[in-house]
Formats: sequence, structure tokens, C-alpha cells
Amino acid sequence: MEYSKTLDYLKDVLENMPADWLNLTTHRLDIYNEELAKTEFIEQFEALFNDNNAETSALSELRTAYDYIRLGHPLSCVLEWGVARMHQLSPENVISFSSRVIPIMAVLRKNLLENKKTRILYEGELPALFDTDIAKNIYDYTFDLEQVKSADNIVGFDGSTVLISNKSDGLIEADTNLSTEIDFYINNYEGLGSILMVNGEDNTSYISEIQHVRRRETIAMTPANALIALQQLTGTLPGTQTHQLESDKAEVLAAIAHIADTNIKAVVASSGLSMQYAIVMGLIHEALEKHPGKEIKIVVPPNCYGGTNDQARRIAACIENVEVVDLPVDGGNDMVLSTHQVLDQIANQDAIPYIIAEIPTNPRVEVPDMIKLEEALTKERKTATGETAISPVFILDQTFCPNVHFLGEKDILSKVKTIAYVSGSKFPSGGKCTAGYGVANKAAESLMEKVGLHLELCDNEATALQMEILAKQLPSMNQRIDKAYQNTREFVSFIKEHLPKAKINFVSEELAAQGFTPSVFSLDLPTKGDTDEEREAYKRDLNLKLIDLMINEIPNESKYCVSYGQLKGCYWTIPATSTQGTTKEGDKDYIARVALSPDMDLDLHKKVFLDFVNSI
Repeated sequence: MEYSKTLDYLKDVLENMPADWLNLTTHRLDIYNEELAKTEFIEQFEALFNDNNAETSALSELRTAYDYIRLGHPLSCVLEWGVARMHQLSPENVISFSSRVIPIMAVLRKNLLENKKTRILYEGELPALFDTDIAKNIYDYTFDLEQVKSADNIVGFDGSTVLISNKSDGLIEADTNLSTEIDFYINNYEGLGSILMVNGEDNTSYISEIQHVRRRETIAMTPANALIALQQLTGTLPGTQTHQLESDKAEVLAAIAHIADTNIKAVVASSGLSMQYAIVMGLIHEALEKHPGKEIKIVVPPNCYGGTNDQARRIAACIENVEVVDLPVDGGNDMVLSTHQVLDQIANQDAIPYIIAEIPTNPRVEVPDMIKLEEALTKERKTATGETAISPVFILDQTFCPNVHFLGEKDILSKVKTIAYVSGSKFPSGGKCTAGYGVANKAAESLMEKVGLHLELCDNEATALQMEILAKQLPSMNQRIDKAYQNTREFVSFIKEHLPKAKINFVSEELAAQGFTPSVFSLDLPTKGDTDEEREAYKRDLNLKLIDLMINEIPNESKYCVSYGQLKGCYWTIPATSTQGTTKEGDKDYIARVALSPDMDLDLHKKVFLDFVNSI
């Protein structure tokens, strides 16, 4: 009876779900409570279930689920809730992934840090992409592997037991008597991803750790695929959906080659962080092979996007001889000077430097002197013993300006081993999907084989639908970037005229002439007060007053949201409370970051901003 009630309710939910559940890729901060992000949606959804209320209006009022797409979204949460009810588990014990390999690695990572043994049992075949040698020798994971015919009669084990199964129809059979000898059930959904079930009270400490792996090294099962899994679960699957993956991929790679001005074959990942993970792990793999025993230094700006910072530190925590080094680049720090200092230090230690940096920086939108940066990156350095130091690899996050040519044979970074990557939820897809891409210059061409290997090994390549979206959106990206920049320049000029005491971080006209045309600027509003604390508190309140006014007066365009590069509208956020969520408190930026699109009512935004100025 209870099982039937659940399925009936899920059918109603699928029939009435809001369009945003399938299409939105960035979380709405106006209905987002970060402290409760992992529980609030499901608690409210459960209340609707108890009232048998599946009305679209009610579903639309539910709070933001996780942070949309990467960590989770409404459809992945509903799928996990449905599977959990089938097995009489708490919904938080069920975690969906776009990847079939990362859930295995999530358990292995936790046990590596806990110095705990892992036994991996599998029915049928292991995921073909899971390379056990690389998992052990590069990721430092330890485990025993055993094929079993069924989940019955599994004996005890001093450690964690993972059971991997493959159901061709994507269904996980309802079974209220999960084996006490199995700690983690992983089911691979054919063509969709996977679902992990955490079994037993002794394993509840793994839940947040596994969710964090999903947040930083991969993504949740995508909305489109979660919808298919739910339709399979409820027996309401419509006709088969087909994609032209090979032709779409060819179009995407051709577009990237044109945009980046390089003939080196690009790779396309399920998200920007999936891409970054493959880059860093590929480079570590290269270093362990070419320079065994040497220390590896991942150099990262301390105030950059929280995911970048956090992921680098998570990698360093797992792999011996890998360490994170800070690269101060913003707020009065000069990226060129910092690069010299850090590389001199690493050369003296005879270590291997991998530098991750955003150009322009986020959120201050600063661009270093590129000629001097190139000189800093190509300078020949000596170790403490007088030998030639290992040259750096520059990992360039150019999400703000993916149209700038860094990688061509005549471009500024042509002599620097450089791999550039771009978050796909921004300009590449116009906000329609999360898939990002990575591409190298000729100097770094040999490194891309390892990057592609780790992207494939982690099953983090873009899905067929993501590739289809990129194939449609990438060809118009540069035109959208240009129009969005024009809107941003006009808005910035307007603010300077009417609120001259505000500090605006944006590119100069000279930098724009060089091709740096972001559509994001940060706004440090004027403040007042007798103490630093009073002035800071006043400014933070003023930030929120401005954002609230904008989204209330222009609700169809202005949104309280972390994204940019979208097709329409204007996006407002406070980096310290959104993209810098895991950044150290002292490095956070409590300023307003504004992102404009190519399609928006700029005159209306000017009018409302002028109302704000007059109110203060």
C-alpha cells in the first residue's frame, strides 16, 4: 500500500513539476538557505507528500534543493527520496551521481583518510572506465576487488563493503532487507549515471563526505537523466530519446578550436570542476611518472572561487607529496610579483609547480600585466643545488573571458605550458547546462592525454544532452560576450556618473581593447560609520538593500543568483556568501557582484539604480 502510494504521488509530481526543475542550472539565492540546503527541500517535499499535494504552485514554492545541478537539484532529490522509500532508508542515505565511478572513489577517499580497509564486490562487470591500477597508484586508494554472483550469503569483512550492480533497465529492486554485511550499494543506471545507498547507522558519517565529493569532483545525476530514472521508476517512461553524440561532439570541438585559437584537441566535462579535477589529476599522474619522489605544489589564489580552492586542498589531503601553496592576486596584491615569489620558492625546493589562476580574477575582475606574467612563468630558475628547476604548468580559468586568445602559437602564453578551462554553465551554454571544456596550447599538448584519461576514468565527460546544448550555443558565444560587455560598460559608466563614491572593479578601456571584455563587475558601495566594524556592517546592509530593490522592481530580469553568461537578465550576488562559501573568512569579499547578459532592459536597470542612489 505504502509503496503504491509513493509511486502514485511521484507520477503526479512528474506530471505537474515546475519547468525550472528541468531547465535551471544555477541556484536562486532568494529561496536558498545554505545552512539547511541539504534538508529543507526534502522536508517540505515530504510534507506535500503527506498532504497528497502535487500541485505545480506548491512544488514551485519549495526551497532550493542543494545548490542546483552540481551538488543536487529538485529532480535528483525527488529520485533519491523515491529510492529511499523503496528501501526504508532516510533520503539523505541515497545519493545520485552523473558518474558511475566517482561514487566508488567517494567511499575510497573517506577510507583512505580514515585508514580503513575497503572491499569492492561487483555483480556482472565493473564499470569499464574504472582503472584499478590508476585508482591505487595515482589516487592512493587501497581496496580488495571480488566478483560475486549475487548479494546473498556475503560474509563479514573488517572494513567497508561496497556492492556494485548493473541493472539494464535502470531499476533498483525494492528490498527492505538490505544485507547488514554490505555498507554501500551502488547501482549503475544504463546511460544515466548511478545511485549510491548508504546502509547502516555505523556509516552515517560517510553521507556528508560523499555528498562533498559529488559537489567538488563531479555532479549529481543531471535533471534530464534524473527525470528519465524517475519515469523508469514509476513506469511512465515516454518514447526513447536520441542524441547525435558524435556529430554534436565534432561541432563542439570545432567551435572550441576556433574560439581558443588552438588546434590541440579539447576535452569536454560534465562541469567546470569536473574539468579542473581531470586537469589536476592528469598533471599529478604526469609528475609521478616523470619526476618520481619530487614534491608537487598546487598554487591557488586563496580568495578565488571556493570550489577551486576546496578541490585543490582535498586532492592534497589524499596524495602524498602534494601540497597547496597560496598565490595572492587580488586586493592590492600583484599577480606577477606573487608568481615570481612563489615560483622562486618552489624552484629552490626542486618541486613541481602547477598554478591555477583566473584571468580576469573573480570577483575583483583584475587582469595582470600579461607580458610580465609571461616573463614570470617562462623565467628559467635554479634549484638550491644549482640545477635547472622544473618549469610550471599554468592552469588558466578563463570563464570570465573565454573569447580571449591565450593559446595560439602567436598568443601571449604560447611559450608557457598552459591548459585553459571554462565553466560551461556560463557563456558556453548560456546557462542551459553545466558542461565545461579544457584545451591546451602546443607547449602543453603532451599533457592532454593524461587529462583526457582521468576525465574518462572518473566518468566525468559531458553527457549526450550537454554536448547537444553546447553544439547549439557555442557558435554564438563570442557575439553574446560582445553584446553583454557593451551592456556592462554602459551600466558601469552610469554608476560612476551617479554614484562616484562607489568603488567599481571592472576592466579598463585599454584592457577591453586587448580583448578582455567580461560582463561582470564588482561594486564596493560607499559606507559610513565611526569604526571599521560599523562601516563594514553598513556596507553589507547596503549591498542587500540594492539587490533586494533590483529583484523586487525588475523580477523578470534581475535575479539574486551566482551565475553569469546567461542568455537573458541580470544576476546579483555577494561572493562571500555564495561562490566563496568554503574560502577562508579573511579572504572573502563582501561586495556586490553584478553580471549582465546580452538581452536585458538596461534602461530600466538604470532607472531603478538611480532610485537606489536617491534613497541613500
